[in-house]
Amino acid sequence: MGSIGRYILRTTLGAFLVICASVTALMWITQALRDIDLMTNQGQSIFVFIGITGLIIPLLVLIIAPIALMIAVAHVLNKLGNDSELIVMNAAGMPPWVLFRPFLAAGLVVSLLVAAISIYVSPWGLRELRRWATEVRADLVSNIVQPGRFIQLEQRVALHIRERRPNGQLLGILIDDQRDPKERATILAEQGEIVKNERGAFLVLENGSVQRHETGQRDPALVTFNSYGFDLTWLSNGNQSLKYSVRERYLWELYGGSRTDIAFADEPAQVRAEFHDRITAPLYPLAFVVLTYAYLGAPRTTRQGRTMSLLGAISAVAALRGLGFVGTIAGVHTPIALLLPYLALMTTFVLGYIAISRGVIIEPPVFIANAITRVMERMTQRTNALMGQTP
Repeated sequence: MGSIGRYILRTTLGAFLVICASVTALMWITQALRDIDLMTNQGQSIFVFIGITGLIIPLLVLIIAPIALMIAVAHVLNKLGNDSELIVMNAAGMPPWVLFRPFLAAGLVVSLLVAAISIYVSPWGLRELRRWATEVRADLVSNIVQPGRFIQLEQRVALHIRERRPNGQLLGILIDDQRDPKERATILAEQGEIVKNERGAFLVLENGSVQRHETGQRDPALVTFNSYGFDLTWLSNGNQSLKYSVRERYLWELYGGSRTDIAFADEPAQVRAEFHDRITAPLYPLAFVVLTYAYLGAPRTTRQGRTMSLLGAISAVAALRGLGFVGTIAGVHTPIALLLPYLALMTTFVLGYIAISRGVIIEPPVFIANAITRVMERMTQRTNALMGQTP
């Protein structure tokens, strides 16, 4: 690869990184705001909040990276076209494939990135997200110690705390326990603290009373105590193993003997569709590069507009990815539909190879171009009218 190829490769990858990072950050913010209750309601620190919500970033990159690469390639080709560099290189006798190589190299780099994320990084991040979120939401100190509020530990257990001191000591504790259908227990205590050990988690109460009211009895039984341990181990769900969804499984767990695992017994169709979606994911960056270059890579004079070709490239990329989504979704119930993404990708590579090797300028038919031009003109006129700029 010569100096021109290295220049194009650097420019393309640089634009890709900027676009991918910007869009991913924006998408991450919108997703992170959904879990803001980790700080507002559950008392977690900003570092825990960023750590948990940051684990979804690999999945966002997996979705955004091919699109960011397409935009980067289109940007570089438009820049080369506007500066007439494509025409100069073509006039100097540079074959189309020589100019295409740096874009193909950029596509291979992004494909490897997508493959790594799809096979391992994204499932690992989603697993850690589920595990960490489960631990946070099962963290007794974070969940139940909210002074001045009645906290529903489960459907039939309520807790109220008047105050929590900086050292972790709890004051003014009330527990209403209705788990036993034959008896209702109400516990009052002046103070207490949460103790965790190898036997579980306990709320150790001091200086209080337990009022037990059996079903069918008129008067409750009242017992005072100096120290009382209320078992909280059942809240941590420590004995329950996490069951991962298909998106949280590594690629090798979606194939072969893992399909017979009991964890997949209720979703074999989703496992099959997810497996094929993971296989095709690294091919989309290459396909997007081929489509974008086929539409925008041919040299044009400055009088030849590139807008229609750009719209055509965007439409082709959207159609290709749409067919992939349709094939994956429909393949859950109709396995033959899983061939649709493969056929679409194969067709893209074949037609793209023909268009690039022949240097064909791909533009929409004249009637479509004229229709789009008229629509744009009307929109411009209406916009100017609304802004009071009508001539």
